Order: sequence, then C-alpha cells, then structure tokens
Amino acid sequence: MKIGFISLGCPKNQLDTEVMLCELVEAGYEITPEDIEADIIIVNTCAFIESAKKEAIDTILDVAWLKHNRDLKGIIVTGCLAERYREAVADELPEVDAVLGVGSIHNIVAAVRALEKQIKAKGEICEKYTSFEDKNTVRLGGDRVLTTPEYSAYLKISEGCDNCCTYCAIPSIRGKFRSRPMGELVKEAKQLASLGVKELTIIAQDTTRYGTDIYGKYALPELIRKICKETEIPWIRLLYCYPDKFTEELIDEIRDNPRVLKYIDLPLQHISDSVLSRMNRHGDSALIRDLLAKLRREIPDIVIRTTFIVGFPGETEADFEELAEFMKEQRFEHAGVFPYSREEGTVAYDLPDQIDEQVKQDRADILMRRQMEINAEQNEKMVGKTIQVLCEDFDPVNEAMYGRSYADAPEIDGKVFFTVEGKRPAPGEFVDVKVDEVVVYDLVGHAVKN
Repeated sequence: MKIGFISLGCPKNQLDTEVMLCELVEAGYEITPEDIEADIIIVNTCAFIESAKKEAIDTILDVAWLKHNRDLKGIIVTGCLAERYREAVADELPEVDAVLGVGSIHNIVAAVRALEKQIKAKGEICEKYTSFEDKNTVRLGGDRVLTTPEYSAYLKISEGCDNCCTYCAIPSIRGKFRSRPMGELVKEAKQLASLGVKELTIIAQDTTRYGTDIYGKYALPELIRKICKETEIPWIRLLYCYPDKFTEELIDEIRDNPRVLKYIDLPLQHISDSVLSRMNRHGDSALIRDLLAKLRREIPDIVIRTTFIVGFPGETEADFEELAEFMKEQRFEHAGVFPYSREEGTVAYDLPDQIDEQVKQDRADILMRRQMEINAEQNEKMVGKTIQVLCEDFDPVNEAMYGRSYADAPEIDGKVFFTVEGKRPAPGEFVDVKVDEVVVYDLVGHAVKN
C-alpha cells in the first residue's frame, strides 16, 4: 500500500511527521507525495488555536473527498487535534479510520497494518483503531526522514510544557515538560550533519528550560557546546526561548560561539504587567526590559524575533497603548501580533471581560502596520552592506537566486534575492551578497566573490 502524508502546524509537529515517515519506510511502506496515488493518507494535525483546528478539520474533509470519489481506502488522523479532541474526531468524522494522539506516534506502523488488514479482509473498515499512550512517558525521539531541504533541519530537544500560561492548551495536549538526554541529541545532530545539514534550528515548547528536569540545571549552553564539538554544522539557530530562563551563561554562549547565530526568538506576548499577570507569564515588564537591554548590549548585531497577543481578557486601552509604545521603543527586527484565541479547557476561557472579536482584530492590525514600517526602516539600513546568505534555490519569476541570512529563520522571516554572474550556487551553499535595495520584507542584491 502507498502512504500519503499531510503535516500541519509548527516545526515541532513537523518533526513528529518525520519520525512517523521513517518508521513507515523502515517497515517497507512506500511513501507517495501525490494524494491521488495514496491508498492511505495520514493527516498530522495542529489544534493550538481556533484557526489551526479549522484548518485541520477542513484538510480532513478534503481528504475524505478522495475516499468517496477516488481510490483512497483509509484515513489516519494524528497529532494535536487527535490528542485534544480524540472522541470527537473518532465519533464525528466517520471518514476517519484510525486516530493516534501525540503520545502515540510510534504506533503508526501498527495502525497502518491494522487498517491494511481490515481493508484486504473486508474491503471496508468495520471499526476504528485508536491509540493514546501516556504522552508524559513515551520516548520523544527517533530516526527521521527529513521533510525540510537537505541543508536545513530542526532538532527538538524537549517535549511538553509546565509553564501553564492561561491562554495555552499545549500542556493538556503534549503533557509535562520532558528533556531529551543530551547524548541522544548529539547523536541525532551528528546524523543530520552527515546528511549535509548546514543550519540546525533548535526547538522545543520552552527551549531555555532544557535540562532542568533531568540534569537539575539549565543545560542548553552545554548542549550547544557538545553539538559544536561533535559536528561541523556552521549555523545553529535558537527558537522558542523564554525570557525568565535566559541565563548569563546562555548569553555568553551566543555572544562568543561563532557558530551560534546572533538571532533569538523570544515570545514575549505582552508588556503590561496586569496582562502578563493574568496570562500567568513568568517574569514581569522590568525583567523583559532588562533582558532586552542586556542582549543588545552584550551581543552586537543581535536580531530579536518576538510575538504578542492582543485582546486578552481584561486588556484595556491603556494596556494596548503601553504595548504599542513598547514595540515602537524596542524596534524589533521581527514581530508577529495575534488576536487572542479563546480556547476551551484553558483558564483564560472563563476569565471576565472578554474582548470583542473586532476590537481584537483591529488592535492586531494596528500593531502589524506599525511593525511593517519598522521592518522597512530596519531593512533600509542593510543597503550597501555585504551579508552571508545560505542559498536555497532559483526563483524563475524574479530570475534570481534566493536564500536567507542569519537574520531570517526558515519559513517565518524574509528572504534575500540575488543575482549571480557565472555558475549558480547550489542549494545549501553560502554566498556573500551585497544588498542593493529593499522590497517589503525582503532584501535584493548581487553575489560578490568571497
């Protein structure tokens, strides 16, 4: 049987997809990129906020059309939607034949085999295969089939979260915080390096907390040093760093290690102390401001990406204006602003003073327009400078190569488009590019000789 895969959501979910792909390939199944050719399609879902849930359900229904109108024989739903709404998925989506939560990704081969057996025996599915292990105790890693370009990969160093922000459903979906052993992570990094990975992006629900549960200390700096010792991966990038767990040792490591990119993803969510308190965020506005000042002082040319939530229950106009002024003052290189999504099962769902949906969207739009202006001004400062770019591919529409500098994370930030005289560089090669102009969020320039 041929297996098709659709992966939704964040890079952490993408890594779960890569583990399942590897286990199916090792079990002898053929993976097809064409949905129309698949006998069974696996949809790995996200369910973090309402828009993600809608996307997941719409995708499942789109796949169900193939079951009714083409030769698709089975649908398996995995991931966060399956974990958070297991009974609803099984009961209300009759087209779905098997359901596996986030704690059961290593049961994917068993699920496919059970489904295959029923298909061959009866020509139809008589009952659903469900599997939900304890998501706090299953193993977190495994060999992978990369779904990213061969030169760039993610490394998930822990699973779950104990921060219990009042707006967030992740602890109920992915369980308690669990670090992966350092030896296992170094081994995986070495495997990725052997495949030609040039950019390793370290991720988790809370990256900066790594090691506190199994080593009794903040061990991210030590992990970085061991990866650098055992591999020659030139770019190491950090995402999902929490401000209250940013140690002096980590700042020193980022500053002094030439292979750690001077790029920090620091989701702050707000700056008003009253809003931060209702969100149950660890660390107040003073801590945030002190950390930002220290990062910019200690690490020259640091690029900071962050995210904010507007319209959280009880957010006043004064709270919103404080956030707007904070963004204007800090001039973040990258920032995303999202309207608060009211999620059942979270503490914030029942908080008083819920904000009107239109007000939330209006506030998000105002801040994003201001951030666009800040991005344009920041990018203009790059004109005339020469930067190192990790080449990704050729764009036939613009008739130019494109890639990313250290200031741009995969899939979420901007691009650098550049022309080349002579032979085009291959994807994964590093190229020096002189910036000539700015187009919205992207830089445009030409390659120069190293």
